[in-house]
Amino acid sequence: MEIAYDSVLIFCAFALLSLAWRAFYLVWLRPRRLERCLRRQGLMGNSYRPLHGDAKKVSIMLKEANSRPINLSDDIVPRVIPFLYKTIQQYGKNSFTWVGPIPRVNIMKPELIREVFLEAGRFQKQKPNPLANFLLTGLVSYEGEKWAKHRKLLNPAFHVEKLKLMSPAFHLSCRQMISKMEEMVSPEGSCELDVWPFLKNLTADALSRTAFGSSYEEGRRLFQLLQEQTYLTMEVFQSVYIPGWWYLPTKRNKRMKKIDKEMNTLLNDIITKRDKAMKDGKTANEDLLGILMESNSKEIQEGGNSKNAGISMQEVIEECKLFYLAGQETTSNLLLWTMVLLSKHPNWQTLAREEVFQVFGKNKPEFAGLSRLKVVTMIFYEVLRLYPPGATLNRAVYEDINLGELYLPSGVEIVLPTILVHHDPEIWGDDVKEFKPERFSEGVMKATKGQVSYFPFGWGPRICIGQNFAMAEAKMALAMILQCFTFELSPSYTHAPTSVLTLQPQYGAHLILHKI
Repeated sequence: MEIAYDSVLIFCAFALLSLAWRAFYLVWLRPRRLERCLRRQGLMGNSYRPLHGDAKKVSIMLKEANSRPINLSDDIVPRVIPFLYKTIQQYGKNSFTWVGPIPRVNIMKPELIREVFLEAGRFQKQKPNPLANFLLTGLVSYEGEKWAKHRKLLNPAFHVEKLKLMSPAFHLSCRQMISKMEEMVSPEGSCELDVWPFLKNLTADALSRTAFGSSYEEGRRLFQLLQEQTYLTMEVFQSVYIPGWWYLPTKRNKRMKKIDKEMNTLLNDIITKRDKAMKDGKTANEDLLGILMESNSKEIQEGGNSKNAGISMQEVIEECKLFYLAGQETTSNLLLWTMVLLSKHPNWQTLAREEVFQVFGKNKPEFAGLSRLKVVTMIFYEVLRLYPPGATLNRAVYEDINLGELYLPSGVEIVLPTILVHHDPEIWGDDVKEFKPERFSEGVMKATKGQVSYFPFGWGPRICIGQNFAMAEAKMALAMILQCFTFELSPSYTHAPTSVLTLQPQYGAHLILHKI
């Protein structure tokens, strides 16, 4: 017995020493080795601070930036990503920051950005904190064969012909939003209102109809849960990542798991009912869910019911959550910042309205006519340049890689700071901070001189699958708004863009609408 007891003690002591060594390596030895490697190449940044890296400074600077608004004419970058902005100012573009014990290298040269996007297999999405998987799942988080399979199954849902079938749903949702706005207009024909909630409800409603064939009211609970999960996930992103922390029964952990369970139950019910209706021949496959389920069913049949054919019910649920989150956030943000900037630049608002009336008159905007809105398209491109939905894109390096003249050892991450590249005067000129849609008069390729310096939806093989969906919905909505209202900034408008997964107005967007 004593021998066995001693063996157990020795084993436990060895296990503890192994864990201690592993922790010491991850928290101190590897970060220091990676830092030396980066500095030898001329990259600069703060010295490594054990465990938390730059997290404390990031949190403090973000809190300070969010404590005060800015003028609409001001550069939004220092407010949206204050720490990264300061890093570039202090150390230059060839710099790095610390995410806990992991160094993250800034990549701002268009030729290197191009390589990162094209070499998606080498520069992969970083493995997130497991709690973030409650929100950021589906196609956006997959790699390799799994990503290719999901992309193949989802592609049919975003073909132009399918989007054409969804345009009546876009129109109905827009019509309902405008009717609610008109109810608030005074007898004098004007009113002040915060357009942000209207636009969020619009895109939520349109997405419910086009994704699930249901109204926003029926999906209200799902959107409420997604919104709460978004804010909880942002808290996770802004905290120091400690392996194993998600197993602890903290208040936030328990709430995130409860939300995830409820969302899965809601979506499972929707999908189960749809599956039964499809088998009974009681529904057409003209919405995103129906198209995905039909595509998945064909894949399974063609695969001879192979275990690897198609995707599981849980994976369908994850894609549905991604539909809701990405589709709703991106389009509502684009419309919001477009209305704000057109309020400040009434000449462009007038040009856009004249084009809408020229193409559609006062009639219902038809899908085919949306492609003829050249001025509106230029405006959207410029808004996406100045106010991209995501401020940065991050990638992980899991093997030693050469990127241009840089040697990136396994264990580092890279960041493509979308908003910094979009605001770089060396790329766009001295008028980079000005709202000038005419820079896109001959298209994106001409405006960027063929460089990868404009990527609001990503770029390359993993470019956002839903960008045409978002642009079609946004064009329909803006056209109908311009047909019914002129709008200007309210004196109470407060300019305070902030990043909550996507770029949002911290205090809403108070505009004055005038009925036409």
